Amino acid sequence: MSDFIVSARKYRPSTFNSVIGQNALTETLKNSIKSNRLAQAYLFCGPRGVGKTTCARIFAKTINCFHPTADFEACNECESCKSFNENRSFNIHELDAASNNGVDDIRALTNEVRIPPQIGKYKVYIIDEVHMLSKEAFNAFLKTLEEPPAYAKFILATTEKHKIIPTILSRCQIFDFNRISIKDTVEYLQFVANKEHITADPNALNVIAQKSDGGMRDALSIFDQIVSFNGNNITYQGVIENLNVLDYEYYFRLTDAFLQCDISAALLLFNEILNKGFDGNHFITGLSTHFRDLLVSKDAQTIQLLDVGTEIGEKYKTQAQQTPALFLVNALNISNECDLAYRESRNKRLLVELALIKICQLLDEKKKQLNELTTPELKPIVQQQITQQNTVAAVVPQPPKSTENQTRPLGISINANTPPSEKIETIPPPQPAQIVEIKEVKNKSITNENLAAAWKEFAQTIPKEVRIVNSIDSTTPCLTAENEFEITVSNQLLEKEFTALKTSILIFLEKKLEVSNLKFNIKVNENAEIQRSISPEEHFKAWAAENPALAKLQQTLGLEIE
Repeated sequence: MSDFIVSARKYRPSTFNSVIGQNALTETLKNSIKSNRLAQAYLFCGPRGVGKTTCARIFAKTINCFHPTADFEACNECESCKSFNENRSFNIHELDAASNNGVDDIRALTNEVRIPPQIGKYKVYIIDEVHMLSKEAFNAFLKTLEEPPAYAKFILATTEKHKIIPTILSRCQIFDFNRISIKDTVEYLQFVANKEHITADPNALNVIAQKSDGGMRDALSIFDQIVSFNGNNITYQGVIENLNVLDYEYYFRLTDAFLQCDISAALLLFNEILNKGFDGNHFITGLSTHFRDLLVSKDAQTIQLLDVGTEIGEKYKTQAQQTPALFLVNALNISNECDLAYRESRNKRLLVELALIKICQLLDEKKKQLNELTTPELKPIVQQQITQQNTVAAVVPQPPKSTENQTRPLGISINANTPPSEKIETIPPPQPAQIVEIKEVKNKSITNENLAAAWKEFAQTIPKEVRIVNSIDSTTPCLTAENEFEITVSNQLLEKEFTALKTSILIFLEKKLEVSNLKFNIKVNENAEIQRSISPEEHFKAWAAENPALAKLQQTLGLEIE
């Protein structure tokens, strides 16, 4: 049985051209070799698994090659390249600063620098995880790093550049490595799969690339893990099961429930997700990402920011066309607030469920607001228009008996109780001004008395079960300028709830007081006595009063408020 070599080692790049996702850096290094402008020290920094140590080894191998190619890659045929490939080169030294971080280790290295190379042009010292060196070791290394022998080159690699002292940074050429994009990772995983004669679903490789978070070494390690689980056929379902990743399909179904304002379906889907063992915070984070992906899918210019497979990308395009952009922005705001409050919440499930209910109500509340804009003054006009249209539609044409009948207007009414000779009656046609005319709002003067009276009337329109109604009753608005007033509340929670009602309050007051452009400010009195905190049971009752379906769902599923 042959020894197994993990993919991260087996397919480690050996040339600059085979390095993935770092084209700018590799071109810079090749140009420096081409022009013979080599610095004495380099600092390679960036996330884990993006090719820092790999590029350091390729660079060290190439500058010692006796016969580089026309593209300034190592030839792999000379004695220097062969000794490097067989791990017996005395010109390239690697030091792990994580375990050799003392001042004595650096002194031993500086003593070794004095010995010139026996084969090749340069002695290259690769110090990995250089940020782990102690302060004394850094200071002992400074002089050698600043004025090394002409044949000595230093390549420092680190994942935490901010921990390196400035005196070291100033002596190095700094190369910042980027995270490898999902597209490049998927292409390289497909290359490895073809080499290993493995069939891989592109959507499955895309999930692996997302899970690796921009690190190729992590992606290859996950790839080996999935091959051990699925064999030579990597499927999307096998990947999400093995990596415990929430399927995209759940988020598509949830969005459909949101668009239909179906609270029950959304809560049942969330319950199904919890039963599969997923964490609520993981779910709400994924939901935010889903809304973000839908938002970027609405525009052809931003769809390139969508990092998913082709098949799933088409689903995003389809659902994005059905989803209003304003809904997505508001839903993103709600899910983000839920994510921020999740860690401090004592009843985490209820917190997520309330967020789902709020998202379901976004489109439903817009419909209610449009209905509320139809004021009582407009209803008789609309009703008159409907009646006239129905009357005209019910006309039975009669042959004209005289010239007078031929010149009658089109508006005709028939009364079944009148005799046939008097059945046709001329009715003036509706004038457009009678249908679309809206009374102009008069800018009457406002006093604190009529403002307070209108404020009380608005409070009576809110159900008593809603907690804020008591605060409205005990709050008195005060004029601060013409057509501008403010109220004072005792805490930020009330300020948030009044802000949510601000539009409804202004519409009601402007109509009641017959004014326009009314302004409303909310002031928080920080010195006021802190009100009693609201228990989860009271909070749920308030929501259930507004949404009877929520109370019914609680009874059906037997849910308890923790």
